[in-house]
Amino acid sequence: MDVTSTTAASASASGGGRWYTGMSADNIKGLVLALSSSLFIGASFIIKKKGLKKAASSGIRAGVGGYSYLYEPLWWIGMITMIVGEVANFAAYAFAPAILVTPLGALSIIISAVLAHVMLREKLHIFGILGCVLCVVGSTTIVLHAPPEREIESVTEVWDLATEPAFMCYAAVVIAIAAILVYRFVPLYGQTHVMVYIGVCSLVGSISVMSVKALGIALKLTFSGTNQLIYPQTWAFTLVVISCIITQMNYLNKALDTFNTAVVSPIYYTMFTSLTILASVIMFKDWDRQNPTQIVTEMCGFVTILSGTFLLHKTKDMADGGLSTSSSFRLPTSSSVRFSKQTDEDGEGIPLRSSESFRSLH
Repeated sequence: MDVTSTTAASASASGGGRWYTGMSADNIKGLVLALSSSLFIGASFIIKKKGLKKAASSGIRAGVGGYSYLYEPLWWIGMITMIVGEVANFAAYAFAPAILVTPLGALSIIISAVLAHVMLREKLHIFGILGCVLCVVGSTTIVLHAPPEREIESVTEVWDLATEPAFMCYAAVVIAIAAILVYRFVPLYGQTHVMVYIGVCSLVGSISVMSVKALGIALKLTFSGTNQLIYPQTWAFTLVVISCIITQMNYLNKALDTFNTAVVSPIYYTMFTSLTILASVIMFKDWDRQNPTQIVTEMCGFVTILSGTFLLHKTKDMADGGLSTSSSFRLPTSSSVRFSKQTDEDGEGIPLRSSESFRSLH
């Protein structure tokens, strides 16, 4: 018995045999919360859409300035569903590493696509089904090889990680590039190059997710009996979260208002998720607790999700081009900030999942 226990412990410590002992309890909680978030947010778009259509049948459509949907209970059910999803996503970062939570935001696309097919009679092409399968396969791959959550007992520990030279350099580079984009490139190329707006909100989004995770950890510890609200670091992270979310909302809305959503969504998901994973690897040193095989497998899973996401949005683009008799539906994308808005065919601004989320905020 002792030999077996020692062998299992050694395998777990090396990272290669961690799955013989199963996922960590925190990772399981984070996974359940992330999946719940995708389910609620994906469903919220369909519920709100049905509410909008019902309200439009007896009042002025939102697309022409009407607000009759505010009196429609179904629309409010959709809003409440979305809020529940956002809270679940926020909580997921407190239990699981960002490299696990953020990519799972793509699952909300699947939920929206499937429910739109069933409830709104919007046709799901064979390539859309393939995209859904790719997202599920990629998400499963990441879940099965995600690193265990780092043990943190105080928000000051997170602050120490955030102020280490490596992450400070990353944050400085991100802020510098974002500032150059905002003050130099946005006035000149913002209306013609989609990467300008998306670059700003993706860069800032990677910082916001790290701050969201820090704030989530602080609240988790506070609710468990160790008050973290007495530390100034908690409030510093809160200010960073608020500042980053406002910036992301601003520039993602500009991108969606200027460019085709079918172009913006997959590019934003790719950039935002990639930068978030990079920031998490630098700050929380996720890959230090894994072996090369697990890291490569995770990256393969991420690429698989990207392929599925692009395929889903390409299918939507085909429908917009007239190859489908169904109405157009704007699919949400993942990000760690998910308060950004996109306009559906009835004209109401609805939040865009980023994972992004708190994903995106997704």
